[in-house]
Amino acid sequence: MKQDTLKILFFGDITGRLGRNAVKSFLASKENDADFVIANIENASHGFGLTKKNYLDLSASGINCFTSGNHIWDKKDIYEYINESENLVRPINYPIGTPGRGSQIFELNGAKLAVINVLGRVFMPPMDSPWQIVVDEINNLKKQNVEHIFIDFHAEATAEKICFAKYLAKEFNNEENSLIKGFFGTHTHVQTADEQIINGMAYITDAGFCGAVDSVIGMEYSTSLKRLSTSLPERYEIAESDSAQINGVEVLIDRTKATHIRRINFNVSSKSEMEASFDSSG
Repeated sequence: MKQDTLKILFFGDITGRLGRNAVKSFLASKENDADFVIANIENASHGFGLTKKNYLDLSASGINCFTSGNHIWDKKDIYEYINESENLVRPINYPIGTPGRGSQIFELNGAKLAVINVLGRVFMPPMDSPWQIVVDEINNLKKQNVEHIFIDFHAEATAEKICFAKYLAKEFNNEENSLIKGFFGTHTHVQTADEQIINGMAYITDAGFCGAVDSVIGMEYSTSLKRLSTSLPERYEIAESDSAQINGVEVLIDRTKATHIRRINFNVSSKSEMEASFDSSG
């Protein structure tokens, strides 16, 4: 029997060990009553990419679907498991033949739910245009009787995110039925305060990130300062901190539309407690 109202959680870019442990601690808590959990993990392993070890560890924590972005290829063992990972999606607008898949269908309370991952092009590395690719994929999912679609748009420019979201909401949603239930921006690691419902679709320009509070979007201040102030090459290092922030959104949907979106934005203190309970790798 199909449930009338479903709660969907989406976590912004999980960054490093602190981000992984903070999200896992939240999912293990009594406060978590989500029906489906999506998380962006392109920075999950020491800030760049996703190792197989961390993928398996996060899979066991209660995350149902992993989205990614331009850093998905940074850990080379991704090629060993991405084709077999049924809950991991990479951006759909990589060229044909790229390993992995750009969308995935899940069964949820008697309904089909799909997640699409896509990269923006403004101020980003060269990439196939997402506009027609995503429209074609949504039409393909409709043919498979998918009822709920969620999109992680991994992009830099706010205007590109807003315009793309409104375009899709106008093309595929109406007052009677909204196929796209959620459109979440990622990549900048800075949560925006513009959560809203657009034509039955939950929207936020950027969901933020999960990682070290005392950092520059998850990276050490000193290395970030040197790189940004001198323009000289400097390797970013993942930040250490006594607390981690958790950023994301909580969305409620029914059979026809998204009815509610709320920002998740709070800190988890005591790094030692998180490390004792969970993962201590990079």
